[in-house]
Amino acid sequence: MTGKIDNTISNKANEQCLFCKIAAKRAPSTIVYEDDLVVAFNDIRPIAPVHVLIVPRKHIATLVDLEEQDDRLIGAMVWRAKRLAEQLGVAMTGYRLVFNVRQHAGQIVDHIHLHLIGGKKLGSMA
Repeated sequence: MTGKIDNTISNKANEQCLFCKIAAKRAPSTIVYEDDLVVAFNDIRPIAPVHVLIVPRKHIATLVDLEEQDDRLIGAMVWRAKRLAEQLGVAMTGYRLVFNVRQHAGQIVDHIHLHLIGGKKLGSMA
């Protein structure tokens, strides 16, 4: 990997962020994967047998707040979701990846996170 991404919690708002706390292991969670860029853990309110959140260590409140240099980070999140889907046995039957952006879309925690959902037939999104 080239380039370094700043993963530090830089201000008081980030110190209060639940996902920053989970990434720093200052809040409980069932972590299923972690590396220098992302942490993945089971959703506390799963909607399917497999429901994992892939969260960057870097605090970014919403996708609206992404900057051009975050493209590698988003790619790492999607790549990790693909690999987790394989490891968790849902890659062949199918799974859904979802980013919720802001309140109207259902974003509850102000820290970007990618939902990996699978393990059962999922209904239409329309």
